[in-house]
Amino acid sequence: MLKSEINSRDKEEKSEALKVKEQPVYSRLKFRVRFDYKGKPRPARFFFGGKRTENVAQELRDQQVALWKNVPLQGINIENMDLGEVYSVYDEEMDEEIAFAPLELVVSSDSLEDLLRFVFREEFRRIEILEPGNLILSSKEIERLLFKMNELFHNRLMLRLRESR
Repeated sequence: MLKSEINSRDKEEKSEALKVKEQPVYSRLKFRVRFDYKGKPRPARFFFGGKRTENVAQELRDQQVALWKNVPLQGINIENMDLGEVYSVYDEEMDEEIAFAPLELVVSSDSLEDLLRFVFREEFRRIEILEPGNLILSSKEIERLLFKMNELFHNRLMLRLRESR
């Protein structure tokens, strides 16, 4: 390489480092997450007591909304809840109609690890990070994040194995 190319590359790296330092540092993450709670029809016992899939999905979502509102989570603050309209989809494999009750949460959390609690749920559908615009992670932060992902994955796997027995 020529000396001028090396100098220009050094200047670019220094300017990028300055840009990173100039950006405001956010102490909290803010994100929007969507869950779709699945309602399976409950058959009637004897002649009464059956529930439609829409009602089951809505009841399940209402239970989760109550939990999100009333159970405090360390490092996590639920800022807003948006209950969407219940919708139905026909499942060809099971030959039945299944209803989903959506719930969108706007959440602020202390760390990226707290975000995993939301992503590793069965009802999870979508996430949008609102703040900050850019994230810079150190190698230690990435290691902690991967360790937490592994831990959550193993816990979920063990739970499924216990359910299947």
